[in-house]
Amino acid sequence: MASDFVYSQPVKIYFGEGKFSHLGEILNELGSKRCVIACGKHFSPEAEMLRGELDCIVGVFGGVEQNPQLSGIEETVRLCRDLDADTVIGIGGGSSLDTAKFAAAVTLGTGEPIEYYRGLRPFPDKRLTIVAVPTTAGTGSEVTQVSVVSHGTEKKTINNPVFMPRAAIVDPVLSSTVPPRTTMNTGLDALAHALEGYWSRNHQPISDLMAIEAVRIILGNLEEAYRNGSDRWARSNMAYAALLGGLSFALPKTAASHACSYPLSEDYHLPHGEACAFTLDSLVRINADERLEYLCRAVGLKDTEELAQRIAALKALGGLRTRLSDLGEVDLDKLCRDCAAHPLMNNNPVKMDESALRRMFEALR
Repeated sequence: MASDFVYSQPVKIYFGEGKFSHLGEILNELGSKRCVIACGKHFSPEAEMLRGELDCIVGVFGGVEQNPQLSGIEETVRLCRDLDADTVIGIGGGSSLDTAKFAAAVTLGTGEPIEYYRGLRPFPDKRLTIVAVPTTAGTGSEVTQVSVVSHGTEKKTINNPVFMPRAAIVDPVLSSTVPPRTTMNTGLDALAHALEGYWSRNHQPISDLMAIEAVRIILGNLEEAYRNGSDRWARSNMAYAALLGGLSFALPKTAASHACSYPLSEDYHLPHGEACAFTLDSLVRINADERLEYLCRAVGLKDTEELAQRIAALKALGGLRTRLSDLGEVDLDKLCRDCAAHPLMNNNPVKMDESALRRMFEALR
């Protein structure tokens, strides 16, 4: 018998090859009249072309950084306010989507973005429409109410319903030119989403189903997408798996792997996906129980040890850093302290205090 649960997913999802070419129709369907695009520099020229083609796109902020800075959100908000925008379209990886989500949430407020970032003001009741268009297969941000924002060296994960997009356009074609290293990083991020959503202390049946399917698809397609980025089948499957991964952790939230990823990114400059993958195979072994064994059998693996080995093999294939020695001089006391203090650590099924984290990291010297 299934346990009690509550499931909600308000995002309208448009999935499929070529869906992005229908952007104008989708915006019209949503009633969007004055749209601002938030994207990184690599997509900025195409965003400017879209502004010339679609009358409803009135502005472009093309300066989103890899770890989205509050300064970029401030610029996007300023643009939205000046142009009287009703919609923000985030196009890119998680950084662009998180920038769009935060900007849309605060534009109609009376305060400045830093006041909301600091928690000095509650988020406004009214917000702009958010349309999320991922160009990588990994972030899951298109279907979550999370925005990860940096201010200088400080990095905050803010979880609030105001960040939930109204629509997501998931077009696998947009990921076809993503470099192999990014493909691996984002693919392992999606795998972490699915596994952590599954073993989170807040897991529930519908999210579990999507997590299992995401793991199965990623293990069957990530290597091919990495080796042959033009493989449409692998790219499409990875885009679908990343979407499922986002849905699978949207309610349960992530756990120890993501908790560890923030200090690893902030202090040792690992990209987000690589930082999540750094501890993922270790945590598969630590969190191994009958539920995780069931997942492994459901995706065609013998056991959790085989799952850990498959993750390690993918990291090796992508040339990701896997040992503390790869990170340079490591302050292990601070690393363990910061990881243990992150709120997501509370979602892990096995208690990971500083002593447990030290044992895990020392095995990775």
